[in-house]
Amino acid sequence: MGTPADLAARITASALTTESRVSPYIDDWLAEKRNQPFESTRITLDQLSEPDGWHFAPDTGNLEHRSGRFFSVSGLHVQANHGHTREWWQPILVQRDIAILGIIAKEFDGVLHFLMQAKMEPGNLHMVQLSPTVQATSSNYTQVHRGRRARYVEYFTEPGMGRVLVDVLQSEQGAWFHLKRNRNVVVEVTGDVPVHEDFCWLTLGQIRELLKLPNVMNMDARTVLACLLSAGGGAPAGDGPEPGGLHTMTEILSWFTGRKGHHELSARLVPLDSVVGWRRDAGRILAEDGRHFSIVGVRVHARTREVTSWKQPLLAPHGLTLAGLVVRRIGGRLHALVRAEALPGYRDTIELGPTVRFAMDDHADTPADRRPEFLDYVLSAREGVRYDVVQSEEGGRFLHAETRYLVVEAGDDFPLPVPPDFAWIAFDQLLALQRHSYYLGVEARTLLLCLGNL
Repeated sequence: MGTPADLAARITASALTTESRVSPYIDDWLAEKRNQPFESTRITLDQLSEPDGWHFAPDTGNLEHRSGRFFSVSGLHVQANHGHTREWWQPILVQRDIAILGIIAKEFDGVLHFLMQAKMEPGNLHMVQLSPTVQATSSNYTQVHRGRRARYVEYFTEPGMGRVLVDVLQSEQGAWFHLKRNRNVVVEVTGDVPVHEDFCWLTLGQIRELLKLPNVMNMDARTVLACLLSAGGGAPAGDGPEPGGLHTMTEILSWFTGRKGHHELSARLVPLDSVVGWRRDAGRILAEDGRHFSIVGVRVHARTREVTSWKQPLLAPHGLTLAGLVVRRIGGRLHALVRAEALPGYRDTIELGPTVRFAMDDHADTPADRRPEFLDYVLSAREGVRYDVVQSEEGGRFLHAETRYLVVEAGDDFPLPVPPDFAWIAFDQLLALQRHSYYLGVEARTLLLCLGNL
């Protein structure tokens, strides 16, 4: 089966390989996939009704599918003991299905390649982005939609199909999903895998090059690949010697547990009809002050999907989100300044987020004394910018949701003492934490993957 060290070396070799005879014309292939007659058109929420099965439940006003599957839009009432806003109401997506985000890996010419899919999602920028081999909820792969079965799903649902390299449950956006989790899994095979025309084999090096481009590698692919990095190495999860690390793993885990104990956050599902400060009309659900996001409807046509035509609701953010990460070298090792972030959709209140996560549509109206710590530092950085690319979030549930992922490397003059919700954690220690569920939020996982390019 090999050892973690063997896998680490193979991952490194794949990351250093930027050309492959298996897929030499990836740019042309992706352009051809995007040049197809896909449609995703905004419609009113009232137009989501039969025959597609979406309706507002008469007793709650929740937006639901008549099958009881897929997902729903409910209301959420939040109370917290921290932050500038201590109580609020909002709509939130509720999806109890655990999605499979699975990638098949295989060696070609002695180098690990990964089977990626050119997948159309109704909320994607450019319609088609690269996704995992399988990106499907149980409602999809059990064919509740009455369409065809997701290709290659058997590699992740049937035992013995290959060697598991990583398999871990992780959260999604805790501000927009309630208790959502996905199975991030990579399976290595040795036998022949017939490749459909919408799929291609890529090395990690080719993927790293594509990560430099906006809106190409989708969120689901990024989180699985970030988890793969963890499978190949990282610091031990105990209190072993860690030369050069600012904190031991025991100290980090104690700090993380302490922040969970400090932050009290009650997030209670309520009927959508009872959500304060939001209103619904025939077209959409939106906040009375016009901020945050809306719930809208779309009509979709996509011949490459398991179902070729459908309607559904989507959450549409009203602007760009910033996910900024400050890094610096401490004792010769790269450390990241992460934040213990409390979000209402998390299963245990706190996960590690970037240094700054901020909805930029609020920037102009947010006084300086109410802006997040380090926001101005990250936005004003000119030197030390190591990664600055806009990437899309999940296009199956969000409409044109974009995040500016920004990594800024600070110099030795950047202070080591930080506020209580922040901690300097070494890169390999973050990899070790990512082997487990619910330590790193989805934005932090993307940034960790991008840190691999430094």
